[in-house]
Amino acid sequence: MRLPFRVLLVAMAATALVTPAHAQPATVDDARAFMARAESTLADLSIDWNRAGWVAATYITHDTEALSAEAQRKFAVAVQQFATEATRFEKITLPPELARKFTLLKLALAAPPPADSRKAELLTRISVGLESDYGRGSWCRPPSPPGAERECLQINELSRIMAQNRDPDELRDVWVGWRTIAPAMRDRYVQFVELSNEGARGLGFADAGAMWRSSYDMPPDDFAREVDRLWEQVEPLYVALHAYVRARLSEKYGPRLVPRDGLIPAHLLGNMWAQEWGNIYEVVAPGTATTGYDLTKLLEEKKVDQTAMVRFGEGFFTSLGFDSLPPTFWERSMIVKPRDREVVCHASAWDIDNEDDIRIKMCTEVNATDFVTVHHELGHNFYQRAYKAQPFLFKNGANDGFHEAIGDAIALSITPKYLEQVGLLDRIPPANDTLLLLRQALDKVAFLPFGLLIDQWRWKVFSGEVPPARYNAAWWELRTRYQGIAPPVARSEEDFDPGAKFHVPANTPYTRYFLARILQFQFYQVLCREAGHTGPLHQCSFYGSKEAGAKLNAMLELGASKPWPEALEQLTGTREIDATALVDYFAPLKVWLDRQNRGKPVGWKEDSGTGGR
Repeated sequence: MRLPFRVLLVAMAATALVTPAHAQPATVDDARAFMARAESTLADLSIDWNRAGWVAATYITHDTEALSAEAQRKFAVAVQQFATEATRFEKITLPPELARKFTLLKLALAAPPPADSRKAELLTRISVGLESDYGRGSWCRPPSPPGAERECLQINELSRIMAQNRDPDELRDVWVGWRTIAPAMRDRYVQFVELSNEGARGLGFADAGAMWRSSYDMPPDDFAREVDRLWEQVEPLYVALHAYVRARLSEKYGPRLVPRDGLIPAHLLGNMWAQEWGNIYEVVAPGTATTGYDLTKLLEEKKVDQTAMVRFGEGFFTSLGFDSLPPTFWERSMIVKPRDREVVCHASAWDIDNEDDIRIKMCTEVNATDFVTVHHELGHNFYQRAYKAQPFLFKNGANDGFHEAIGDAIALSITPKYLEQVGLLDRIPPANDTLLLLRQALDKVAFLPFGLLIDQWRWKVFSGEVPPARYNAAWWELRTRYQGIAPPVARSEEDFDPGAKFHVPANTPYTRYFLARILQFQFYQVLCREAGHTGPLHQCSFYGSKEAGAKLNAMLELGASKPWPEALEQLTGTREIDATALVDYFAPLKVWLDRQNRGKPVGWKEDSGTGGR
């Protein structure tokens, strides 16, 4: 997702943003006047950054990189200077809404720039360069036969191979090949960390990681403990799934490649980062099992193209009572990968003008995964439009996990019932519900430790607990500990495997996705109840329920105007993020997994080495 805060007006001189110190003590009225000026300035200036960022992501050139970097730098400097000036109001007791705006102002940037303008410029140049390096990244196969033209593939093509190919040697080559894009990022990433920390300390935070954790309406250490609590709720389900999948892969590839009590080789899980495992469903599902339908084949048979997939996503939201997407969405979005230029294919949702110029950027392909992704990205867009009447600093989600969870809660409704309602299924076929849950769990549950560990790594990097000399070692220690996976070949500090995941070079905080995987089930459970659903939760689709839509919109309209527990209470009636709804959703599967795992190893030895032995 592309978060709201964007570009500073080019004509605005940085020095003009700082108000001279006042001789008289500051008052609440002074604070209101200051905040009105800050919000007005940032609201006006954000549009340029959005537009420059959009062009840089959809038309990668040296010049678009430079323009985006300059726009990003100017906005970041403006935020930093406003936040610095805001310290003169720290000793005043402010009304809650105004105090919240001052807090959000300090937290507006994931990478706050240092006060030194040269360092600020360097930070933004590094930021834009890292993201562009990822966007243009490719791996070229060795020529076959020798002397033939080499085939160079980007992440979409490589991900397709990871999803569909079952040759472990070829999968290993693709896995290693993609990661060759990252070592060149390493030295700049070290600089990026140093500069981000300097900016965060200038705003009163211990480091950039502590600043990220402060975005959740609680002290940063309390939030870290909250994440640990949620992981403890879901870990038994993940461990059971891991044991089952490992046993099935060991049967297919042999215990020498997949040890029965060890780590799963990362290249065998159907995804470039082993973050979701749904692509290997047919490998690990029982031999005679069927979910009753294949969504990718349904889309192909119905001749659904990429734009039509987005229309289906829009139709879900309009069925709940939301307005249709504006004409500019269809005119300005990038739905299909252009053939004439390099772009950042990673799917994202954009709010260009903080009003109605909302867009998605996707290299959409006609398959089940992207059908779900479309619904997810549109969740961001409909959330963005729902809070457009809020003041600028409140034009955001209650927390970043909320923003990610909305579209995912919608996507949980992509059930056989929904597919029949929209004409993709002629009738709901008989199917084994446990296997439908297995298919869901291979994405939803398998993702949980991955969603957790990326920021665990970055928090340690920002704090200095993990120094540059241990970047890659620490990365794999966390992946081993939480995911129980191993690289297919030995890795060293010559590698920089975190850089091969978009959100690291793009500096997008990732705990939001872990939270979203839990929140979406809380949201879904409530919306199903509003829609009058009875029966097993996983069979629910709230498509067409105006009651569910009204309940959802009441929360979305709040934006970031209230602490997230209040927004959560608005929809769910509780102020605590809780994984009980997720655990309940998959409860029948957990019983089945435990039965399948009886007499087999559960858990893993963390010292079992690479997955390529």
